[in-house]
Amino acid sequence: MSNPLIRDCEHYVVLEPCKAEEFLTAEETLKWLENWLNTMEELPEDIKNQTSKKAAQRLLDTYCDLEIKPGFKVQWFAVRLDSSD
Repeated sequence: MSNPLIRDCEHYVVLEPCKAEEFLTAEETLKWLENWLNTMEELPEDIKNQTSKKAAQRLLDTYCDLEIKPGFKVQWFAVRLDSSD
C-alpha cells in the first residue's frame, strides 16, 4: 500500500520511453494519465469499468506505472519541488 503522504504531493515526475522526464502538477498528471488510458485498446481489469477520469485517479492513488502495450510502459512518481533559490 502506498504511503498516504504521497497523496499530499502537488507535483509528479512522469516518464515515457525515449522522452525526457517531465514535471507536472497533480491535475496535469491526471490529464496525462487520462490521455494514455484513452489510447489503450484494453484497460487493466481493476479499472476496466470506470470512466477515464476515475480510472486515472485510481492509478494516481495506487500505482506508479502502466503498461500501454507490451514493452511500452509509462511511469509517474510523486515529488516535492523545492521553490527556494
